[in-house]
Amino acid sequence: MKAVILTIGDEILLGQILDTNSRFIARELARLGAQTVEMRSVADQKDAIWHGVDEAMRQADAVFVTGGLGPTKDDVTKKVLAEYFGTELAFNPQVYGWLEEIFSANPQRLNDYNKTQAWLPKTCVPLRNLKGTASGMWFEKGGKVLVSLPGVPFETEYLFPAEVLPRLKEKFHDLLLRYRMVTVYDIPEAELAMKLARFEESLAAGISLAYLPSPGFVRLRLTAKGAAVDELDTHFEKLQQELNGLSYEEQCGQTTEEEIAQRLRQAGQTVACAESCTGGNIAHLITSVAGASAYFLGGVVAYSNEVKKSVLGVRAEDLEKYGAVSEPVAVQMAQGVRRITGAQWAVSTTGVAGPDGGTPEKPVGTVWIGVAGPLGAKAQKFVFSHTRERNIGRASVKALQLLLGEMERNK
Repeated sequence: MKAVILTIGDEILLGQILDTNSRFIARELARLGAQTVEMRSVADQKDAIWHGVDEAMRQADAVFVTGGLGPTKDDVTKKVLAEYFGTELAFNPQVYGWLEEIFSANPQRLNDYNKTQAWLPKTCVPLRNLKGTASGMWFEKGGKVLVSLPGVPFETEYLFPAEVLPRLKEKFHDLLLRYRMVTVYDIPEAELAMKLARFEESLAAGISLAYLPSPGFVRLRLTAKGAAVDELDTHFEKLQQELNGLSYEEQCGQTTEEEIAQRLRQAGQTVACAESCTGGNIAHLITSVAGASAYFLGGVVAYSNEVKKSVLGVRAEDLEKYGAVSEPVAVQMAQGVRRITGAQWAVSTTGVAGPDGGTPEKPVGTVWIGVAGPLGAKAQKFVFSHTRERNIGRASVKALQLLLGEMERNK
């Protein structure tokens, strides 16, 4: 199945908000075995929406549209889709009943604007939205599908797995696309590509290898299409043999922060972080996972030595003797934030992000990462690169990786 994702909204084109819906939908489609061939954003204007939908329907089996379903006059997606599919907007009693349930606690809030959400194109199948007032819509035309979803990310993230995926599996039951992923740590993309050059040359028709680099790691995606899907596992075993001697793990659809979240939820445990050189980036990664409030208690960005001492309890004599970028300081930072928050787990970073501040003994890129848990605390030294952004990114990823490793060893 080939898919196109179309996002609608002036705020996206103006750079005022980030389009996370396309990323979410594309990932869900990939897990299903579908191939997203294009992502596109258009303005909240009739002609732009019409043209975008028409182009998408020409090139794909399924089109996924997000945005423009609100109750205000600038949201015109429903009207355009009604015209495109040769129908008209009509009052839908079922959808109105859903709205009455949503506003049952405050019926006065079901005003004239909100009531317009019950007017949908006649030929669409309404998709019930338990997270908001805008129903999703399912259209079919000429054997193809168009799905219209709200622009609010958490509403789309509810509707897609709950209402859309089951229908897609029924409609497109033989997608013929599979992939497996592996994350390789601590090797630049170019070096990894040289190591895998002969492996790539040996790939059968219909099988391809893609490189997805990030600071600190490279994700490899091995994809099989059509008749080659039966050969994917054999080629993946060969890939693992080629990676022998490197630090790697199979990526089962979860990021490190998502896996940490899953383990913390299952164990009923919590985590906190104390950051110096990463400046809050670890906290950002942890809280990027929905529901992080259930297990993330907080963090301290302790850039100065005074904050390290007064807030985290790092000993002044250790700062003077070993310096801020040292094993004792990293350990005490992790222990300190664990103590003041009451978390079962804590992670810390202290280092020289650059571009200035390095010395022969502690060059730019030197980072100590600490992890504290129920059975004690430890720290490990790394020397990354000369680029500030890469150092922050790689230190953050490595910190989460070390945290996950300690959680696995202590379960």
